[in-house]
Amino acid sequence: MGTSDFSWKLVDHPKLPKGKTVAVVVLDGWGEANPDKYNCIHVAQTPTMDSLKQGAPERWRLVRAHGKAVGLPTEDDMGNSEVGHNALGAGRIYAQGAKLVDLALASGKIYEGEGFNYIKECFDQGTLHLIGLLSDGGVHSRLDQLQLLLKGSSENGAKRIRVHILTDGRDVLDGSSVGFVETLESDLAKLREKGIDAQISSGGGRMYVTMDRYENDWGVVKRGWDAQVLGEAPYKFRSAVEAVKKLREDPKANDQYLPPFVIVDESGKAVGPIVDGDAVVTINFRADRMVMIAKALEYEDFDKFDRVRFPKIRYAGMLQYDGELKLPSKYLVSPPLIDRTSGEYLVHNGVRTFACSETVKFGHVTFFWNGNRSGYFDATMEEYVEIPSDSGITFNVQPKMKALEIAEKARDAILSRKFDQVRVNIPNGDMVGHTGDIEATVVACKAADEAVKIILDAIEQVGGIYVVTADHGNAEDMVKRTKTGQPQLDKAGNIQILTSHTLQPVPIAIGGPGLAPGVRFRNDVPDGGLANVAATVMNLHGFEAPSDYKPTLIEVLDN
Repeated sequence: MGTSDFSWKLVDHPKLPKGKTVAVVVLDGWGEANPDKYNCIHVAQTPTMDSLKQGAPERWRLVRAHGKAVGLPTEDDMGNSEVGHNALGAGRIYAQGAKLVDLALASGKIYEGEGFNYIKECFDQGTLHLIGLLSDGGVHSRLDQLQLLLKGSSENGAKRIRVHILTDGRDVLDGSSVGFVETLESDLAKLREKGIDAQISSGGGRMYVTMDRYENDWGVVKRGWDAQVLGEAPYKFRSAVEAVKKLREDPKANDQYLPPFVIVDESGKAVGPIVDGDAVVTINFRADRMVMIAKALEYEDFDKFDRVRFPKIRYAGMLQYDGELKLPSKYLVSPPLIDRTSGEYLVHNGVRTFACSETVKFGHVTFFWNGNRSGYFDATMEEYVEIPSDSGITFNVQPKMKALEIAEKARDAILSRKFDQVRVNIPNGDMVGHTGDIEATVVACKAADEAVKIILDAIEQVGGIYVVTADHGNAEDMVKRTKTGQPQLDKAGNIQILTSHTLQPVPIAIGGPGLAPGVRFRNDVPDGGLANVAATVMNLHGFEAPSDYKPTLIEVLDN
């Protein structure tokens, strides 16, 4: 399609009216799994979601929210909120994060790109520093990509390499850090045999060092900065394997929260602080927990903490982490260009849009929904409201989060009749699920269900339509499982808590007094995924989706 004949005008749906208020509710981390005591959604009192499932069977179904359905490389890749909201908003599937990096590494294109050539300038005189999450979790980073980047960088001129590791224990089992460090150490030893000065120089747990997000706690980033850049940390060790093993001896220790450490030589001097003339790459492909460290590494003008010194480096991200801030300005792999999202189409076709969540998921219901693009398409047609999240506490302390406030904002927007689409993300299932606190997650699911009820009641009052769905699983399965699906036990016989997302499908339900009587889910899209939701929502607004969108999930039967 040439740009010249492109038009934003959508074709009217032959059977569905325009002008109904449509509420689009995304429950974060709300998948469908077998009912047992580790399924917090099942355990929680969720009468509203239960009624949607037990109501009209033709108006409730499951959709895929992981793996290839959201642009990730394999069916073993759990979904996440970023790729999930990209798919929900874009209506098409784009190669994402890990997959983009895999393609760039496999083809070698990563070493020909502008980003790599930029950092390569430092290889002659300086050190290449790689900072990122060390695990095979596949949510923020992957060990095999780090291994390929180490190999490729050394083959492309890097003579001195320092790796700053962040231990995981959130997307993988707690305690697995030791094995990952041993694997990395063995790779670095092979590089040293080839005359490359390569070693681990610092580390710490992902939730305590470097990987904060949404400016929740800059102290996390500072602890990383002090270790990585200044070479200063409360703990000093001669090797990273020793460091992780020793720090894990504390009975309260876990991989997510290991304190920062630096590796020192025999004289007690840090082996790899970042200094003038060095190159730095943050190796995570997922953006949310890299934005803050990227700001610290890139911005000359910075006041979030005292950096002590700001080395003159060449810094690149594995990907660009924020398209609006253009941060970082240099990156090794270019992002998927997501154009013509459903939100942009609908605004061009007169659909006035309201979007709301609390801080931790506000970006998902706006930036990621709109194809990794910040701001309004048309400020006269849209309103985005961010409710500040609780800060300085873990979410299991206040598991209700801001669900009620989000629902009330949505209700007011619906009842104002100023908007045609009211879109929200209710974060509880995901954010509390990540803490691994089962009791708190049950409270979280109940709160999310109550929020849905408030929104559905408002839709009832204005004769509107609702679409309730989710972006990926989490709260529906809180235990690690064996191949046969039984809860996995540790050596002491305790169940192993699952804090990560899951591979489960998610529900989608439609209804409301404004829904035409003949509307039901089709039977011929059995593999429907999140990307099919966009066309579905467009239909409910009275429009046909563009021809290259994934097909709608609904059909209209003639009565």
